Amino acid sequence: MKTILRFIFIGLAVVVTGVSLVLVYVKFWLPDVGAAPKLKINTTAAQIERGRYLANHVSVCMDCHSTRDWNLFAGPPMAGTEGKGGERFGPEMGLPGTIYSRNITPAGVGHWTDGELFRAITSGVTRDGKALFPLMPHPSYGRMDQEDIKSIIAYLRSLKPISNEVPDSELEFPMNFIVNTIPQKPNFQTRPDTTDQIAYGRYMVNAAGCADCHTKRENGEHVAGMEFAGSAEFALPGGIVRSANLTPDAETGLGRWTKAAFIARFKALDPATGYKPHPVKPGDRQTIMPWPMYAGMSEQDLGAIYTYLQTLKPIPNRVVTFTPTTSEKETIASK
Repeated sequence: MKTILRFIFIGLAVVVTGVSLVLVYVKFWLPDVGAAPKLKINTTAAQIERGRYLANHVSVCMDCHSTRDWNLFAGPPMAGTEGKGGERFGPEMGLPGTIYSRNITPAGVGHWTDGELFRAITSGVTRDGKALFPLMPHPSYGRMDQEDIKSIIAYLRSLKPISNEVPDSELEFPMNFIVNTIPQKPNFQTRPDTTDQIAYGRYMVNAAGCADCHTKRENGEHVAGMEFAGSAEFALPGGIVRSANLTPDAETGLGRWTKAAFIARFKALDPATGYKPHPVKPGDRQTIMPWPMYAGMSEQDLGAIYTYLQTLKPIPNRVVTFTPTTSEKETIASK
């Protein structure tokens, strides 16, 4: 009996030691994506303008790194807060901890080198070697064209510096260990020619991070086979928002949408042509989709996105895109 207990004790000790060594390795030796590149961007006006377009209307960096006004439909960024960070994303939104967007104005990252910013955006590793939780979709940005990333950095350098001390993000166990395994070396793509609508649309869909919000998640992971079919949930004051089905299913997705209707849906909410987000009260229909920001995309880019989405496998998945959590019991189904 003593011999059996001894072997059990030794076995447990080996397991505990092994697990401890793995945790130490993950915590202190990862992430390992290599040093930040020695990069100096020689900024041009055209590059800043390209970066402005991407950061505000495609990759929508300003969506998370500004202060959004949730008293208005789609929570548009408040003027004068562009890039200041500090937006909170917590467990009530289904996240494994509390995450704050960083200050990406020169007041926040002015001491970072261009290479350090480049690595953070494309690999998810900060200046001091810490892993970024992929709420910022660095795996997608690592598949963009390097010149587009450089343009975003050039634009960030041009922002008005805004002093704003942002709290540290805190991830729950085991995500505080798992997050170190997520950063990967980038796999850059060359931006396709706009004449190849499917390839160019695929590139723009990745740059816009469409799959991140429009794919159902369970335990923080995308559900295999449900890519772009919607149903990801987001809790907001006054209601639960769910992402729409973007696959070309005729009954529950975009199968019956024309390209013109798809483009018009975005352009109807373009502040540049007169749209002003309307006030919402708790229980009124709300969305996390930054419509007024994506509305600034060119018709060419929106059309390419539509063309690519139409090539996806149709997935039947009817989504109720908003459910009030107030005393009102009405639910609003997707159209």
